[in-house]
Amino acid sequence: MEKKSKPPFYVTTPIYYVNDVPHIGHAYTTIIADALARFMKMDGREVFFLTGTDEHGQKVEKAAAEHGVDPRTWADRVVVRFFDLWKALDCEPDFFIRTTMELHEKGVQKMFRLLLDKGDIYKGEYKGWYCVSDENFLTDDVPASADGTKTCPDCGRKAQVVSEETYFFRLSAFQQRLLDHYRDHPRFVRPQSRMNEVASFVRGGLKDLSITRTTVKWGVPVPGDPAHTIYVWYDALHNYVTGIGYDRDPALFEKFWPATVHLIGKDILRFHAVFWPAFLLAAGLPLPECVFGHGWWLKDEAKMSKSKGNVLDPYVLLRAMGPDPLRYFLLREVPIGLDGNFSHEGFIHRVNSDLANDLGNLVSRALTMVRNYFQGTIPPPAPEEPDDAEIRKTFGEMKDRAVAHYESYALNKALEEIWSFITAVNKYLADKAPWKLAKDPALRPRLARVLHQAVAAIRGTAALIAPVMPGSAQKMWEFTGEPGRVRDVRFDTLRFEDLPAGRPMKEPEQLFPRVNLKEFLAEDAGTAKEKTMNEIPSPPERPAAPAVSEAPLITYDEFAKLDLRVAHVLEAVKVEGAKKLLKLKIDLGTEQRQIVAGVAESYAPEQLVGKKFIIIANLQPAVIRGVESQGMLLAAAAGGKAMIPFFEPDVPAGTKVK
Repeated sequence: MEKKSKPPFYVTTPIYYVNDVPHIGHAYTTIIADALARFMKMDGREVFFLTGTDEHGQKVEKAAAEHGVDPRTWADRVVVRFFDLWKALDCEPDFFIRTTMELHEKGVQKMFRLLLDKGDIYKGEYKGWYCVSDENFLTDDVPASADGTKTCPDCGRKAQVVSEETYFFRLSAFQQRLLDHYRDHPRFVRPQSRMNEVASFVRGGLKDLSITRTTVKWGVPVPGDPAHTIYVWYDALHNYVTGIGYDRDPALFEKFWPATVHLIGKDILRFHAVFWPAFLLAAGLPLPECVFGHGWWLKDEAKMSKSKGNVLDPYVLLRAMGPDPLRYFLLREVPIGLDGNFSHEGFIHRVNSDLANDLGNLVSRALTMVRNYFQGTIPPPAPEEPDDAEIRKTFGEMKDRAVAHYESYALNKALEEIWSFITAVNKYLADKAPWKLAKDPALRPRLARVLHQAVAAIRGTAALIAPVMPGSAQKMWEFTGEPGRVRDVRFDTLRFEDLPAGRPMKEPEQLFPRVNLKEFLAEDAGTAKEKTMNEIPSPPERPAAPAVSEAPLITYDEFAKLDLRVAHVLEAVKVEGAKKLLKLKIDLGTEQRQIVAGVAESYAPEQLVGKKFIIIANLQPAVIRGVESQGMLLAAAAGGKAMIPFFEPDVPAGTKVK
């Protein structure tokens, strides 16, 4: 039976106002769209991903005048902020639409004429409270203050009374048709709480909508009546059809319209779930399958906005560690429909715990053992034993769940499934102890099987995280010896057992260096004034460990600054090319770390596995012989050799030493 092809997938972001400086909120929506687009391509679908900029309206007109240029020149100057940010975030839209494009203006005018001819647009006079900042008339339910004025509930600025001749869209005529659509398509607005909000608003009654201005000239002229300019919101919403070929490419438009999902911030829900579908109904066009109103990223529990001065510049984070950690954090931390409160502490914790410790260490230690024990090529392994088969089975089950979550836009749940599997693989390696198997030549086939399972797990994980972390996924894919692009993998044919034996592996590099919060914040504060929107310097090299010198007397308060902890050694290997150094993986109770210790002349690696000793846990990380060390163990120097004071086995890892 021939396999049925999957439907095309068309995802959009809102078009961003060109007068804004891009911040985490803009980045969030676009990263969601990019991750979904990448997933759907790997799921075997034809995909179109649209984003762009809204370049008309009173604010752009005013900003251009303040800078002594015409509005088009101003728009051309500032739109590059968005081009550059999407490139820096590894976002790859299929088309970037600007509302100043001729193809867009012609499409808007065609739609306007169509609705005018049908009687759904008519001329009249409008008087009401108008917010210049948001370019939007306030609804009647916004209360007046004691002095009789009204304040915009979105931006907090004073509104002004405007009276002018206008063209109206007959929104009131579509109230019942909208309610019928909501009833028949209960997932048209997501999450459900947003659908309830929209339906309640429409049931309360709809008034006809003013859609032109005579006081604003920077916009699309009304066809046949150039004294009127089409209202910026009516103009902007049509990008979703003009960007996909309306009035210029019928084949493209027919393939991808209606949109599969409009991704928007919840503050513009009414425009997309009430006004836009009414415009489409009037034009006789199919409605989008879903309007997904995602939550806000908050800072200090308040929505980020330029006017409030609390926006977070994504370039600060990109400069420090690149796009993948930021993409991962934003998509993992909260479900798409809920608000999230951004903190540097939470971000750094995710980077260090999930990326550096869990995934980064798995990749590093598994592939390093392949290199050390088999010269980078896994020979034919022994047959699977029950625990080996369990890892393979677990991957297949996890893949199916993760794919289902991706398909339903539950990106955080997909990542949770993947990370549960990463944890299982780390435990599998710890239990199988390949460093012990390596000591017995007779167990080499068994050693090969254990490492084969670990590398197969890394290969499969690379494919599954590719929609969210494309750069890191490609590196992992190449580390396992796979040719080509991980993005070309198809999930329905991705199998754990397809890793061949005897293929050379690439030497791994560190994927996610641990980040010190204090160091990061200090660098942020010191360079914020110097950075530019278009420059993203490479992450600075971490300083080497300071030399030890004779120390003066210190106070108890100074001593108390040291965070001394009991560490349990999980794994120990020699640092290649270094006679005295061992690389240790340690458990601190709440997290796992990697440290480098100069004890190789006193202890063989296998002597330290399972041992417990003291480390300084809050020492600034340092790179030693190309390997990052995230702490320092305490040892005595006796006769030129290191002597480590060990704890008894029953002392829990992570216990504070005082």
